[in-house]
Amino acid sequence: MSNDPVDVLIIGAGASGAAFAWSIIDTRMRILCLEQGPRIADKEFPSRRDDYELARYAEFSCDPNVRRLKQDYPINSSDSCIAPVNWNGVGGSTINFLGHWVRMKPSDFKARSLDGVADDWPVDYPTLEPFYELNDRNTGVSGLGGNPAYPPYCPELPPIPIGKLGQTLANGFNKLGWHWWPSDVAILSQDHDGRQKCVNAGTCDLGCAAGAKGGTNFTYWPMLENARVELRTECRVREILVDQSTGFATGVLYHGPDGQVHEQKAELVVLACNGIGTPRLLLNSTSRLFPDGLANRSGKVGKFLMFHPLTGVAGVFDEPMRGHEGPMACAILSQEFYETDPSNDFVRGYGLHSGRSTTPMTYALGGYGIDDPIPWGEAHREVMDGQYPYLAGLTVVTEDLPEERNCVTLDTGLTDSDGIPAPKVAYRISENTRKMLKHGEERSKEALLAAGAKTILAKNGDSVWRRAGWHQMGTCRMGKDPETSVVDGWGRSHDVKNLFIVDGSIFVTSGAVNPTSTIQALALYIGECIKSNIGNLFD
Repeated sequence: MSNDPVDVLIIGAGASGAAFAWSIIDTRMRILCLEQGPRIADKEFPSRRDDYELARYAEFSCDPNVRRLKQDYPINSSDSCIAPVNWNGVGGSTINFLGHWVRMKPSDFKARSLDGVADDWPVDYPTLEPFYELNDRNTGVSGLGGNPAYPPYCPELPPIPIGKLGQTLANGFNKLGWHWWPSDVAILSQDHDGRQKCVNAGTCDLGCAAGAKGGTNFTYWPMLENARVELRTECRVREILVDQSTGFATGVLYHGPDGQVHEQKAELVVLACNGIGTPRLLLNSTSRLFPDGLANRSGKVGKFLMFHPLTGVAGVFDEPMRGHEGPMACAILSQEFYETDPSNDFVRGYGLHSGRSTTPMTYALGGYGIDDPIPWGEAHREVMDGQYPYLAGLTVVTEDLPEERNCVTLDTGLTDSDGIPAPKVAYRISENTRKMLKHGEERSKEALLAAGAKTILAKNGDSVWRRAGWHQMGTCRMGKDPETSVVDGWGRSHDVKNLFIVDGSIFVTSGAVNPTSTIQALALYIGECIKSNIGNLFD
């Protein structure tokens, strides 16, 4: 392991870090990526084991506070109604994400202009559209072209079959005259580019057993390593260093697998640590020039945290829905209520996503939105025999508007295994979101009843799923004004000219769709901007 200076140092080997690295490999610069977690071989995924369900409550939980592995950092979420979840290792959270692959819509980039809330992005959908297309090709996306909710585009592969569950729900939407469409997914419906198609194991969150899911461990990293991009695993960055005379980043201090602290110098430093990890690292990188955290002269690092508050409604039908067969997140979605409607008592909107049911033990223990274990004894059998096989559900995915009070700070009393302060999350849902959740729950009941449900199971309130913090956005937002944002319109720090951020922390608004497709499109776009401006990059 050589610590000779590199041209580009990327922190994080997940969705954004891998896509960004791929975007600049043609520059022939020396690229190094530091990843705090290990690389896990396919054969070691829990999805390959007979007892795979147990891993959801242990070493493959989506919650780092449950896993407590060496590469994880604890997150203090005691002041948040939503617990952030993630995965640390090569591939990042694309190892255990469910592959739902929805683009943000053109209106999502113009919330201030269209609806008078939040702020407009400094980029728009037409600017990102070619990078959405490029990323889809690299990832392998299955879907159906012609979705009327979007400008025209067509995924390369045919859609994953929506199954009996999807067909049943689609009939309900048809009766109501509401929009629905088969979900775009980063899961192969056919063998493609040397990868095997989905085998319908239903273990997407436990490491894809077949390699069909478009995690960067299967997509970008094989290409990067063929191009000799250097990857160092089990290397946790402690601090980004700054030249006190020039204000430029000079590199990082990191804890290596040998247990020692190393310095790595670089001409360009790129953060790809997600919406919690990136502000954590910046806030921990203090100096005379940046006493409140690196790149934080605006005071906005860690502010405007956004999740996607979720709730769910399920219907019990007369016939088995075969909901546990196939990839977990992928059936149909409706964007009937996505845009602002003046007749509603809230602004912006939400999506209705139908996923398949989780596996039996996970359902029994209260996984994926149920939150509480089902009863034991005779009542347990009644639920598992009389409800579980007949369930079809809808998830209400709300747009979370940015609020400065929702934030990430440092908890100096809580540290990771290397003694680095852990992040503390303060978050509460707004009144606008509460109204959205209530509206979405009522519309979900309508759709399920129209589809033929005999019984409705719902929370009947404005409570959200606790462990639903998969999507972490907004904590280092983009913008033209250095007083109100952390990076400019192509991810460069307003304060540190050779520091870039490429992950979901730079989002201005959250939309009401899963963000990974947009995160990677932005990373590719930022890479292209760097190449186009390489001659005067630091001006």
